[in-house]
Amino acid sequence: MASLSVYRGILERSVPEAFFRLLNASQANQPETFLTAWGNLIALLGQKNADTNFAQALTEPVLYDENAFSVAAASGKEVSSLIEAAALRDLKILTELSAITPQEILSGSAFPQAAELNLPCWENGQVIAQLQQEPQACLAQLKSFYAQNGCGRFARNRAFIWRNGMLSPVQHPDPILLKDLKGYELQRGMVLENTSSFVQGLPANNCLLYGDRGTGKSSTVKALLHEFPSLRLIEMPKAEIPHFPDLVEILAGLPMKFIVFIDDLSFSRQDDTYAALKAVLEGGLAARPENTLIYATSNRRHLLRETFSDREGDEIHRVDTIQESLSLADRFGLSVRFMLPDKAQYLDIVEKLAHQHGLSEHLPQLLIGAERFALERAGRSPRCAQQYVRLAESRIRQGKSIL
Repeated sequence: MASLSVYRGILERSVPEAFFRLLNASQANQPETFLTAWGNLIALLGQKNADTNFAQALTEPVLYDENAFSVAAASGKEVSSLIEAAALRDLKILTELSAITPQEILSGSAFPQAAELNLPCWENGQVIAQLQQEPQACLAQLKSFYAQNGCGRFARNRAFIWRNGMLSPVQHPDPILLKDLKGYELQRGMVLENTSSFVQGLPANNCLLYGDRGTGKSSTVKALLHEFPSLRLIEMPKAEIPHFPDLVEILAGLPMKFIVFIDDLSFSRQDDTYAALKAVLEGGLAARPENTLIYATSNRRHLLRETFSDREGDEIHRVDTIQESLSLADRFGLSVRFMLPDKAQYLDIVEKLAHQHGLSEHLPQLLIGAERFALERAGRSPRCAQQYVRLAESRIRQGKSIL
């Protein structure tokens, strides 16, 4: 196990690392170390799904390891014969290790008394499907997996948050789908077309979704994650924008496609992140890599807050100041406006949501209640429609009136 080369990174994964420690401890005449290592491995296996056996837990990290073989396969590049041979050797070792039984470890241990302690034992089971093949077929299966799913952490997770110089995976991303968003077909069509071009390797633009609150700007971006399986979404808080070059260092050499999502964007005149984002979009030394786009949402078309005093001040070159306030939005190649719906559009959204939730028979009451609900909240919006339909559905399921 210590001789792993291409797949050496899996020794940092929990189960392989614990098993490696157990193997080492079994050869040392240190009973406490051996028993501790045994207990740690059992505890880690217990944290896995009930259907996950030892062999699967030991070999599954192969699918998510970032190494010379997986990166080349994910990007469609030719893998050298040296790397292929080393990868095959590693996979053979892991397959053989996965067949080692608890009884074999106990019988070969430097602490033979452990066999009398009635220690809990694991079931070996089967390795992952990709390794249940002949050597060349095994490599072909893994290449296919990497090409389809990417490699490393980006194969295991598809949504991330960039914070404090680190990419943290989002274990449970928002499940919103484009089909769940009603209305604004033209706007979403523009975003969808741009994103489709991007994932196909065609020219595409950074995108600014701006307009009124509650119109589904952020939901549109988050829904793209489920529309394009090859896409990865990275949320970047506005305060982290100056550290975009650090993120570029991580993403630039990877074969996957990334959208960096900046939500609820706006700036004050004293905000240092304003200039940083301008440089990121166009003109900075740390250029945005070809596999990355920036999608931002904002309630404002002009992202830099501006007052009337700014326009009437005593600055000599006042026009230049005004142009500066507009220049950031202009650096997004695609700007899509989301406006609050009028009454007819609002009720149309409510009707579509009612059909989706199986509430068609209650439609007349829903339309009346939805308008009343919107007036109580001083405005119609898709968010308001969603909230009302959820509330109405709950009341209907409880046998209560929705009016």
